[in-house]
Amino acid sequence: MAAHPEGTPCWADAIFPDVEAAKSFYGELLGWTFDAGSEEFGGYTQARSDGKAVAAVMPQMQGMDGPAAWNLYFASPDAAATAAKIRDSGGTIAVEPMRVGEFGTMVTAREPSGAYFSVWQPDTHQGFEKTGEAGAYCWAELTTRDPAATDAFLPSVFPFEAKRMDVDDVDFSVFEVGGEPVLGRLKMTEDFPPDVPPFINVHFAVDNCDAAIATVTKLGGQLFFGPMDSPFGRFATVADQQGAAFSVIDLTTTEGEMPSFS
Repeated sequence: MAAHPEGTPCWADAIFPDVEAAKSFYGELLGWTFDAGSEEFGGYTQARSDGKAVAAVMPQMQGMDGPAAWNLYFASPDAAATAAKIRDSGGTIAVEPMRVGEFGTMVTAREPSGAYFSVWQPDTHQGFEKTGEAGAYCWAELTTRDPAATDAFLPSVFPFEAKRMDVDDVDFSVFEVGGEPVLGRLKMTEDFPPDVPPFINVHFAVDNCDAAIATVTKLGGQLFFGPMDSPFGRFATVADQQGAAFSVIDLTTTEGEMPSFS
């Protein structure tokens, strides 16, 4: 499998207080199956859709705190060099470049407005084996209260070209790599509770958005926003029963004309 181009989202994972509950939730919602957890790596467990690697879940270790949350990885050919760019551009490093067995090297950081993300330099683990289809990652948006800081930071770390959506009432930009959109950036409005920190909202594709919402609530999760129709698909932002937020989107149900970007 070819390596993901530098700066493109290449993997997602989450740490849960109850990993078995997470496996049950995402297994029913997204149809995921799970490999055996790796004891060497703290029970890190890879999720699959149609037999292809799509994400991973991991149990919260003793002494760890913080809520459950999805974490997005961006591809890099040199994790140490990317970490240096992060520091030089005003970000902070939470986990220094760390070799993960034969799989690759990771870095975890915060961009200047406060959103966490990770960097992945692959070796045997290239990352997503399936994207843009039901049961798999398809999109992400960095949601922040300080878009100016984020917009300056991201292109200085990754080979991004920014384009702003030409809509007056929404502050939204898209970052491209080689002309392909790879990440959105959304300014948080007063609709977001003041205690919600900046975060990267990971989107998973589903066959039917409304059915996915019903499954989320049935399993003890909650609906934050939507469902809403858009030119990109019918989507909603939800949380699982342990509080990890994400979005579900039916990419086949679209409405309206595509917005222009400049």
